[in-house]
Amino acid sequence: MVLALTACGRFTVMPPPDGEPVVLKPADLATTWTDDDGGTLTLKQDGTFTADKVCVAVGWYDGLTWSGTGTWKQNAYGKQSIVAVTFDDAQPVGFDIADPTAFERKPDSYSALRQGEVLMLWTAVGDPDNDYPHCELTTPAS
Repeated sequence: MVLALTACGRFTVMPPPDGEPVVLKPADLATTWTDDDGGTLTLKQDGTFTADKVCVAVGWYDGLTWSGTGTWKQNAYGKQSIVAVTFDDAQPVGFDIADPTAFERKPDSYSALRQGEVLMLWTAVGDPDNDYPHCELTTPAS
């Protein structure tokens, strides 16, 4: 029975990264966030941002990075900040068999966590049936 269930899919999706959900002030968010591959997302106090090869989660594609400028907004879901970014220019979404030239303007939102002295913005990446690493952006807590 377990083998049959495993063949049909996973029991659960990959859990979020370690850390405690946190609501951050706009001043705490307005800084440069860095991913594991050196990509950066600089959120500015005026509600704009610049991104340089920052990890994002778009559909099922793993390893996609976006660069450009745009605007960001903060919302809270319970006791956790959610940061939504919208790029000014459309960005590639990776290979799409139905439309290999697919572009869009908005990746998934990032959720905020605190890991001791480190703040994190993260989003799930890729197909939830695979163990792709999450997109994680960090900055020192102030």
